[in-house]
Amino acid sequence: MNLKMWTRAGLPALIATAAMTLPALAQPDMAPAAVSPAAEATIASVNKGDVAWMMTSTVLVLLMTVPGLALFYGGLVRAKNMLSVLMQVLTVASIMMLIWVFYGYSLAFTEGNAFIGGFSKAFLSGVSVDSLADTFSEGVKIPEFTFITFQMTFAAITPALAIGAFAERMKFSAVILFAILWGTFVYLPVAHMVWFDGGYLFDMGALDYAGGTVVHINSGIAALVGAIIIGKRLGYGKEQLPPHSLALTMVGASLLWVGWFGFNVGSGLEANTFASLVMLNTFLATAGAVIGWLVVEWLSRGKASMLGAASGAIAGLVAITPACGSAGPMGAIVLGVVAGVVCYFFCTAVKNALGYDDALDVFGVHGVGGIVGAIGTGIVVAPVLGGVGVDDYSMGHQVWVQFVATVITVVWSGVISAIIFYIINMLVGLRVSPDVEREGLDVNEHGERAYHS
Repeated sequence: MNLKMWTRAGLPALIATAAMTLPALAQPDMAPAAVSPAAEATIASVNKGDVAWMMTSTVLVLLMTVPGLALFYGGLVRAKNMLSVLMQVLTVASIMMLIWVFYGYSLAFTEGNAFIGGFSKAFLSGVSVDSLADTFSEGVKIPEFTFITFQMTFAAITPALAIGAFAERMKFSAVILFAILWGTFVYLPVAHMVWFDGGYLFDMGALDYAGGTVVHINSGIAALVGAIIIGKRLGYGKEQLPPHSLALTMVGASLLWVGWFGFNVGSGLEANTFASLVMLNTFLATAGAVIGWLVVEWLSRGKASMLGAASGAIAGLVAITPACGSAGPMGAIVLGVVAGVVCYFFCTAVKNALGYDDALDVFGVHGVGGIVGAIGTGIVVAPVLGGVGVDDYSMGHQVWVQFVATVITVVWSGVISAIIFYIINMLVGLRVSPDVEREGLDVNEHGERAYHS
């Protein structure tokens, strides 16, 4: 099965396996265990270095979610809502992990139609320790269980990203329903369309190496829709609603950056020379975005803030995600700088002008950064700019394809997300009462406090 978008030539050859013999001191009646032909074929086609790297990448993406995203968001809310954000991130990720193995993997990565897969691997039917998944190199494979687990972490973090926009005012029961419904009807179809050979956007030629459309535009648009439908926090625009701990936000942003190497570099599915380019791009675009955000903030406000630096880092990581496997290092820097500047503009001027309460700037950073990255991928992939991996490249054509893929993702996520929010509102209600919101979600929703004096 062909699970990813690009193929590359010139990658390392398959690792040969060495036979191991028992010492002569072994008991005479002990015969070596028989190895089945299927097991021998599996051993011969699997590179242990690739498997070890993919397991490491999977754990790194988990690090992005818990504790990375949880602490990043937790530091940005007020102290009375810190615990609620930690709970929401942890619970949403856990729900998505179960959905993924029940039916999510099957709907995303099996044959069906151009928009969604089928149920042939529901509850991981037919998958065993001998099942293999393709990498980018012909003949080189990894265990399918490893691929399933790696992609599971992407499914886990995506709806968790969205909840930051309506933090401090959404019911915990509504958050749970959001994870189930949105993960099923928004995330899975987009993942299938973009990443499965036969998906609509895959066949169109859209480039999304590690999730610019699937993860960031998808969650960013859902965040904006949710923030508008649920309404503003009490006191928004009338009083200060400051983050309670920028120190924790910085810790969370740092963990996100570290974990993002699993997110981006792991998406190549191999530990090879090409992975080093993806790694470098992930460093450089992030650094460029930090500087881009700080420069424009310094010029417009007279000060460069810690919150700005952390937000810029995330904007750069978001923007390079779809392009990290096709941009050259210099193109990655430019893309990062542009993302930092554009995201700053949306998180300040645009947000203030339109008046929506995206509490933790999920749309401004993930949605807008994802759009910049997705469309910008069509530019930085140009060979003259150091781009790699696309045959018969035409900038006009590729930018148009990226634009169409972006529009389709925006419309799909926006429309279906709105329907889901209205359904949740009818079933359990979206928003806590004003009294609960004033006192804080920690005590009222969970019976606990993040801090005790």
